[in-house]
Amino acid sequence: MKKILVIEDHALMRRNLVTILTMEGYAALSASNGRAGLALARSETPDLILCDVLMPELNGHDVLRALRADPSTAAVPFIFLTAKGAKSDLRAGMNLGADDYLAKPVSRDDLIAAMTARFMRKNQQRPNFDILVSNPSPLLALGVSEREAEVLLWLMQGKTNEDIGKLLDLSVQTVKKHVSAILLVLGVENRSSAAVRALETLASAR
Repeated sequence: MKKILVIEDHALMRRNLVTILTMEGYAALSASNGRAGLALARSETPDLILCDVLMPELNGHDVLRALRADPSTAAVPFIFLTAKGAKSDLRAGMNLGADDYLAKPVSRDDLIAAMTARFMRKNQQRPNFDILVSNPSPLLALGVSEREAEVLLWLMQGKTNEDIGKLLDLSVQTVKKHVSAILLVLGVENRSSAAVRALETLASAR
């Protein structure tokens, strides 16, 4: 049974998440602030962590920074839960090494889909895979521009146009134009095919 740690200071939200996880067959642990959550993560070594951004004691960014600096918890999949829509907040979380983020209130379907994606990646992960998908430079070999390479990097990680816009500080319309250009350059018809090409390129450049 996979162990999931929920770090969330809002009591009702925390209870709802624990209930969903329990009903889905996970062993759910919970903490009401960042400091308690960090201690639980170190003592229990969960299979995945769901963590709020704005919390007392330690905020989510500080929790993630501490986890990534500790070899025993550095590789634990980490998903931010955030009601804060600031672009800089989302980018900061991803730059610190978060695997994903979900906007609150979180639906059951979105939560399970995000968790499943993280577990699939971890199961299929090659050594240094996270490093592999953090650098867009090798994607320039496909003939895309630097900005298009950045867009493609996030596209291959399952981000929507809106997500990419927030992460790269672009309008959704601009992201759509970049995606269209990427599909044209790669000679593919959809985002999935583009993602496969990007992953193959990154793997060969390793």
